Amino acid sequence: MRSLSLFMTAIGVIFLSFQGRPLTEAKISSLPQPSLKGDVSVEEALARRRSIRSFSEEKLTTEEISQLLWAAQGITQRGTGFRTAPSAGALYPLEVYLVTEDGLFHYMSQGHRLERLEDSDLRNELAGAALGQRAVREAAVDFVVTAVYSRTTRKYGPRGERYVHIEVGHLGQNIHLQAVALGLGSLSVGAFSDEQVRRVLSLPKEEVPLYIIPVGHPK
Repeated sequence: MRSLSLFMTAIGVIFLSFQGRPLTEAKISSLPQPSLKGDVSVEEALARRRSIRSFSEEKLTTEEISQLLWAAQGITQRGTGFRTAPSAGALYPLEVYLVTEDGLFHYMSQGHRLERLEDSDLRNELAGAALGQRAVREAAVDFVVTAVYSRTTRKYGPRGERYVHIEVGHLGQNIHLQAVALGLGSLSVGAFSDEQVRRVLSLPKEEVPLYIIPVGHPK
């Protein structure tokens, strides 16, 4: 089984400016195509879902990571760009980051790709920002979901903030259910310092961290 580090062969070094991130050299890599069929029904995934707080050291395969990212924010209809999670006005204010042993990555729904932002393992630092929660440090992958509220509030005003929060719940449940279907465990983490998470991930100023979801193989 291949780890993310083995699969991450860059298809090019490009100059990129994305959602407020300053121009910088970024490695962009394609992900395997997600599967649209599985062995676990929606009903079974709902029945099995539990909060897992202890993970083994086993890594996730690139295929598993690809499937989880697609479940979170994958595009399901070409042309419209509609995604797996509903979004008010199809404005998609959420961004998804991965914190792994192999580095920090940003998911690009368009093209189902990963942008490598950092080569270092930031899980210890992220766990520190999350009040020292062990699950964040031990999980093979920490999904960090951020929001750019202005994408939604420009159209809907203050009510748009509620729509963003509804959307992050949809995204989170998609990850949790997909994790169950893959035989993995996951945890919902909301206890963290926003400012510390910003610093650990070097987030653009307009992005607000909302959710951390550790995912891995249960012990």
